[in-house]
Amino acid sequence: MPRETPLPFLTAERPGIGGRLKDRPEDFVVEEIPAYEPCGEGEHLFLWIEKTDVAADELSHHIARALRISTRDVGMAGLKDRRAVTRQFVSVPATCEPSIGRVETERIRVLRIARHRNKLRTGHLRGNRFSLLVREMDAEAKARCTAVAETIGRLGFPNYYGEQRFGREGETLKMGLDLLRGATRPDSIAPVRRRFLLRMSLSSVQSALFNDVLAERLRDSLFSTVLAGDVMQVAATGGQFVVTDTNVEQRRFESRETILTGPIFGPRMTAPQFEPATREARVLSDWGVAAGDFVRFPKLTSGTRRPVVIWPEELRIESEAEGLRFWFSLPSGVYATMLLREFLKTTGDESPC
Repeated sequence: MPRETPLPFLTAERPGIGGRLKDRPEDFVVEEIPAYEPCGEGEHLFLWIEKTDVAADELSHHIARALRISTRDVGMAGLKDRRAVTRQFVSVPATCEPSIGRVETERIRVLRIARHRNKLRTGHLRGNRFSLLVREMDAEAKARCTAVAETIGRLGFPNYYGEQRFGREGETLKMGLDLLRGATRPDSIAPVRRRFLLRMSLSSVQSALFNDVLAERLRDSLFSTVLAGDVMQVAATGGQFVVTDTNVEQRRFESRETILTGPIFGPRMTAPQFEPATREARVLSDWGVAAGDFVRFPKLTSGTRRPVVIWPEELRIESEAEGLRFWFSLPSGVYATMLLREFLKTTGDESPC
């Protein structure tokens, strides 16, 4: 796997505050912002669940066992951190209602229940709200945070995927590469975890490639520069287009009308042109992957584009007795730790939001 150096920081010239994140689960609180509220009727139950120090797949398997249903009947809009306190909707068939009490444990609580017409599916959320405590920082932490926050307020921050996306010591990423190259077959994965691991491992390859394309733009001072051939996304609608007039599109990007995107490789991805196309092809080559490899799994690696820059909403930083508390909201799929790393200047073992 090619990347041997840490992902570059946008605010590299600003000193970090050090400190520790996720020292305790309650230091990392995440609350889902649903795309919609359950309507109150239908054949599915939406459970508003709070879990503490429970992994996403552990939660789904526990609910399935407790309610005696298949994990396929358990719907989630997004995966949440293990070492955290998280609140999110989970859907199950409405026939489970008499047994919902069996879901609760010391670390899993059902806060409310409501019916809805459809199952909850991946992506059915607007974003997440965070309350994160950083402990044992540098003595000048608050002043340093102010300088970093000013830069991020103007330029946003790099929308990297977190390191935990790739598994312990990159094992999930390695599995995905072997699957894409045909060195490993899906039926070699144990049936009980096959569906989950196939999706996660193949996605980890797409994520690593995206990170490298984005990292190269930062190193070349192109994080906020629109190039001819770039693929942009309209902020209001999500529509994508290829840049032809850089002067016009640079102004639209700076006004946040559009967003610069990077590749999530697959046959349905909107392809860039010119220099951006060359850059993306070079990353594929460095990893020993061909664009055609993603056709092996058309349902799991269809491809799309991902914003390379994110502006956090409602960012606040306040001192507490035990450290600094960060409050902010992010769109779905964005890693809170990738924002925090700009403040801490950490380089490894970041977890996803």
